Amino acid sequence: MALRIEDYALIGDCHTAALVGIDGSIDWLCLPRFDSPSSFAALLGTPEHGRWLVAPSAPGATATRSYLGNTFLLSTRWQTPDGEVEVVDTMLPESPYRTVVRRIRGISGRVRMRQELAIRFGYADALPWLRQAPEHGGNAIVAVAGPDAVIVRGPALTATDHVHESSFEVAEGEVVDIQLSWFRSHLSPPHPVDVDAALESTAAWWTEWADASDLPDPYSGIVRRSLLVLRALTHEETGGIVAAATTSLPEQFGGPRNWDYRYTWIRDASLTLSALMLHGYEEETGHWRRWLLRAIAGDPADIQTMYGLGGERRLTEYVVDSLPGYTEPPSTADAAHPPVAAAPVRVGNGASEQYQGDIFGELMIALREARRIGVDEDEYSWPLQRALLGFLAENWQRPDNGIWEIRGPQVAFTHSRAMIWAAFSCGVEAVREYGLAGDADLWAGIRDTLRTEIETQGYDPVRNTFVQHYGSTEVDASLLLLSQIGFVAADDPRMLGTVKAIEEDLLHEGLLLRYRTQSGVDGLPGGEHPFLACSFWLVGQYARSGRLADATALMDRLVGLANDVGLLAEEYDVQGSRQVGNTPQAFSHLALVRAADAIAQASGSQASGALASGTDARRAARKV
Repeated sequence: MALRIEDYALIGDCHTAALVGIDGSIDWLCLPRFDSPSSFAALLGTPEHGRWLVAPSAPGATATRSYLGNTFLLSTRWQTPDGEVEVVDTMLPESPYRTVVRRIRGISGRVRMRQELAIRFGYADALPWLRQAPEHGGNAIVAVAGPDAVIVRGPALTATDHVHESSFEVAEGEVVDIQLSWFRSHLSPPHPVDVDAALESTAAWWTEWADASDLPDPYSGIVRRSLLVLRALTHEETGGIVAAATTSLPEQFGGPRNWDYRYTWIRDASLTLSALMLHGYEEETGHWRRWLLRAIAGDPADIQTMYGLGGERRLTEYVVDSLPGYTEPPSTADAAHPPVAAAPVRVGNGASEQYQGDIFGELMIALREARRIGVDEDEYSWPLQRALLGFLAENWQRPDNGIWEIRGPQVAFTHSRAMIWAAFSCGVEAVREYGLAGDADLWAGIRDTLRTEIETQGYDPVRNTFVQHYGSTEVDASLLLLSQIGFVAADDPRMLGTVKAIEEDLLHEGLLLRYRTQSGVDGLPGGEHPFLACSFWLVGQYARSGRLADATALMDRLVGLANDVGLLAEEYDVQGSRQVGNTPQAFSHLALVRAADAIAQASGSQASGALASGTDARRAARKV
């Protein structure tokens, strides 16, 4: 049985990531990429499905943890009756191998530690062959199964029932290092790393990246951590950005709403790119644009909503029978109803075969923002955008599955229609204000037709609200984005009416649901919990429409839902006071960043002014 979702912290190397529990156990790690089969998967099962525990042997030992500065070096301090130790866990972004380092340092007294290592490749379906490998350094062991192999170096391990264990003491001032490196099984294992040098260079790598950011007040700390999370979820080599580090953490405990988020959504990646660009990270734009070009490659009609990290198109969804699914820890309050596993565990994602019209808007907005801050178009970037608009000009009337990847019938979602409006608006601006080649008159005509259509078919004049989709009286949290993209002013009476309707229908214990699942629009059974990104959107809407006190109050509450190291999952169970869904969630963190920006701009803070001035300076430099 796994820990609570918020009890996990992330370490990563911008190729993959591990989740480290507050109990000292790495319960999730896929090697060598985010979307590779797992090597440790206790998160979706039990310790028998793979984990790596390093913790004091003493019962009742207590832990506190934090990241060391602006890095992903995770420090866990253990207090025991016999003394105190610190465990620093990290991965090495500059290593050619996927390497996890675990350094145990004695702070006071003498503490006995234990290590339990259960490697299970292939989503716990492949029990590896393990052998002692002293020829590769001291107490090394090598585990091999099919194409995968890892080498582990540290205190001597002994095997019991396919689990390797060790016990050792660490006294004040002593250091014990353990390192695990993945390699391809047909090759020789990598050499051991110099841990002192590796920790120093890794800390410098993250710190240098973090120091380049422009941050809004008064939320600079959590914004910086959120930007770091977005960077950690970006693949260093390909430029692909995963939506989360995990698969199948449930939106509903014990239910079937379990999806694989270890892929690159056009939408999420575009929004992430915007968040990074607007906070000082313009270089990421070119890397991601090249990823996009490779992924789409050829006919824009073949564009998908999502891809693999390298642009892989076939993301067939299937059920992994070897993992029972995430089971929430039991509580005394629920003793009469023991928790059940959230099944099935899914790999791949059927949403890759959906048509989601809104992605064109998010993509074009991100590339427009790049243009506005002075990122030069290369020989491919504008032709790509023009080709996408050409496809959209022939398909803008198609119904779709919408931002929430509805698995029911396709309809004309108002948010999707507005995002298509935004895509054409971006194209018109590129031609008329930046002198790029394109059929601005055609695009402007479609844009204006869409506006009229949305304002009639996507709007309920009786209730004074925009609606979830044409022909519906339901509302949807995604309608909050209509003011953010400039379709309607934040203080427009229709927008204020939409906010009122959303507050009435979707607020749950003060946080926002995406939509009412009871309407049956998504074609799935059961309900879900408030979606954190939606609540951050509400913060932004409040700030832009003059409700700054409400924006700040909600923002403070949302920031308080982050775990002890600043991470947010997809949703939040208010009654159970716990995070829900895949983690850490890029969508939640990028929405946090944009909400903080909205508050800073509305309050006229010094940081907001500096950020705006920096953006204006970059735009002016481009025009010169």
